[in-house]
Amino acid sequence: MGQYVSQEPVVGMDRTTRKRVATVKPASRRGKKAVIGYFAPKVSKQLKQMALDQDRSSVQDLLREAINDLFQKYRQPPIA
Repeated sequence: MGQYVSQEPVVGMDRTTRKRVATVKPASRRGKKAVIGYFAPKVSKQLKQMALDQDRSSVQDLLREAINDLFQKYRQPPIA
């Protein structure tokens, strides 16, 4: 897992108490936004296996490649 380099607090919401709480966001996530989708469990399992088979550091690394390929397919700059 990533290290918490930045100790700047970020205000979030506690899901159980619905109260605002300060949390610590890793420096590697600052300035970034999550892009998610919901798929069958088999998709997750297959992506994890592909990451292992390709000796990739994470599924995110595979997704970055796929998103950049998609951008290029539609003549957009590969910015992921």
